[in-house]
Amino acid sequence: MSRPVIGIIGNSYLINDEYPAHAAGQMNTHAVSQVAGAVPMIVPSDPGVVAVDELMAVCDGFLFTGGRPNVHPEEYGEEETDAHGAFDRDRDRIALPLIRACVARGQPIFGICRGFQEVNVAMGGTLYPEIRDLPGRDNHRMPPEGTLAEKFELRHAVTFSEGGVFHRLMGPREVMTNTLHGQGIKTPGARIVIDGHAPDGTPEAIYIADAPGFTLSVQWHPEWNAADDPVSRPLFEAFGDACRAWASGALRKAG
Repeated sequence: MSRPVIGIIGNSYLINDEYPAHAAGQMNTHAVSQVAGAVPMIVPSDPGVVAVDELMAVCDGFLFTGGRPNVHPEEYGEEETDAHGAFDRDRDRIALPLIRACVARGQPIFGICRGFQEVNVAMGGTLYPEIRDLPGRDNHRMPPEGTLAEKFELRHAVTFSEGGVFHRLMGPREVMTNTLHGQGIKTPGARIVIDGHAPDGTPEAIYIADAPGFTLSVQWHPEWNAADDPVSRPLFEAFGDACRAWASGALRKAG
């Protein structure tokens, strides 16, 4: 059987600060290929060149990756402020309707960092623009200095709900993760189940209740060292299994 195709939602990027490109990190493509066992395909996040139904016909599942731009607060009914940072409105216009369509259809999705936040917003949730400014919260942002290994090192625990989806997948109820994000869930969207938290209460693991397909999302970056990390590997393996089931028609027949 040929490998399933996983669309990796691309980010707008300027090469040499002047040449526009659609980009996805090699960590993501390697995790999809080597751990999920799928063909990685970078999706241009531009509604002027691709449509949601076209993407769903080509890909078996979608990875919504991290990215420097944030979801525009207009998407969850709030005004833009300096604290909200940079935006990528074209990615908003592709990612949010694509998430909703995949959830309804049962097509597998996996959200990481910004993708985690996109899933929450797509389902009607809201975000804090800067969680480190909230009373009692820690700074979850990427360290400004150091090597990549130092920036992606494990920095805090995540505790899953007893007997929940993530607990059953991982085995242990508490795991260590990296953290490289500024924003976080304020109010969960409809059917969003928060299944894991950081020690300061920040939501870190979610899924969508009663969805017919795979909908796990995490606030950390499991693509780093995905093949060897005991927390990352089961996430990508489960996602790959779901995409293979979709490609085989099993999920579609079950739905």
